[in-house]
Amino acid sequence: MLLVVEIGNTTTSFAVFDSGTCLEVTKTQTSHLSDAQSIATHISRLRESFPELRDSAFCSVVPGLNGALQEVLEEFPGGSILRVSSALQLPFMLHYESPDTFGADRIALCAWSCERYPGEAVIALDIGTAITVDVLSSAGEYLGGHIVPGLDLMAKALHEYTAQLPLVKIGQPQALVGSSTVDCIRNGIIWNCVSGLEGVVRKISSWLERERQETNIRVVATGGSASLIASILDITPELDELAVLRGTRYLFEVNAASFR
Repeated sequence: MLLVVEIGNTTTSFAVFDSGTCLEVTKTQTSHLSDAQSIATHISRLRESFPELRDSAFCSVVPGLNGALQEVLEEFPGGSILRVSSALQLPFMLHYESPDTFGADRIALCAWSCERYPGEAVIALDIGTAITVDVLSSAGEYLGGHIVPGLDLMAKALHEYTAQLPLVKIGQPQALVGSSTVDCIRNGIIWNCVSGLEGVVRKISSWLERERQETNIRVVATGGSASLIASILDITPELDELAVLRGTRYLFEVNAASFR
């Protein structure tokens, strides 16, 4: 059994895996976590349900919480702890100018993509606080990616950097175009994101076919806004909201020998 923690900019997830099977997931707002005690509250509930938990792995994009989480995990008797980083043994070849700046969530998603779709090229979308696009060849080479603001960040920027535009809650658009300022903002953000991702996926797919001779290309999606966006994309990505958690678990498995 393995406790897996994903600390995202907006949401933190705590999961228990038995081999590749996820037994339970709980989530909280990352802003609610400030110290070891606040983190321990969530982990203690899982330890009560799964007292045999010893080993743990975590993927964090909020460095300020890493020390507090590590402190809590070190209380597990006799357990091993893995923190996702580019320094690990990875199941893919990471070609990146500054590997230490490659996000832990992106590493975990790429690892999961390699495990889930071996021998296939993958375009991995993480649609969360930020939207990332990462590309893997069928030979397991990291080829590059994109990073753009997520839906809520776009809405927040429009509100904070204009004098009159309101802060709009992002949700399912009811039409293609809006008939009020709120609808225009919501529909504009959603449909521009959808059209942008469709265009990027088409361009990357063509590039993979032309430049890399890839014939089998998989598109996957995860992240807090993935289900909303994936439901209205013309393309049909493989949707897995637990992909980063699964990738973190897989990285523990890949690096298990170093703990022994």
